[in-house]
Amino acid sequence: MRRLLFWSAVALAAAGVTAALARTGGRSETKILLQRTASWNDVPYIAYPQGQPQLTTVRITIPAHSSLPWHTHAMPNAAYILSGHLTVEERDTGRKATYRAGEAFAESVGNVHRGVTGNEPAVVIVTYAAVPGQKLSVPIDGEEDD
Repeated sequence: MRRLLFWSAVALAAAGVTAALARTGGRSETKILLQRTASWNDVPYIAYPQGQPQLTTVRITIPAHSSLPWHTHAMPNAAYILSGHLTVEERDTGRKATYRAGEAFAESVGNVHRGVTGNEPAVVIVTYAAVPGQKLSVPIDGEEDD
């Protein structure tokens, strides 16, 4: 009899949890923000750096009416705009693309580019797929390190 009471209590508790989950939605939601095999400028990614993988995620706040130094990356990385907007431009071709809050983009590897803001600051989250000790961003000659 005690077993029956115990399992009845467990069943009632489980039903209560299930009902509570149903009332609150109870399910997580997954939305792919970015899935690419090439960067924003359509250059395919070839490989990750050799060595122990190290993911690094940074939050970058770029003031209004400013630009990052011209730079390159040696590894694939992805950016997500939290607020503001950011125009990414290639130095050699002049090609540009603008990304706004809530949008993600795949950064380029090995080509010289920079980000430029408009009338408001941009807050960007970037995740780099590097290896320990690897510089995440390499300014070109004559540019300051960010």
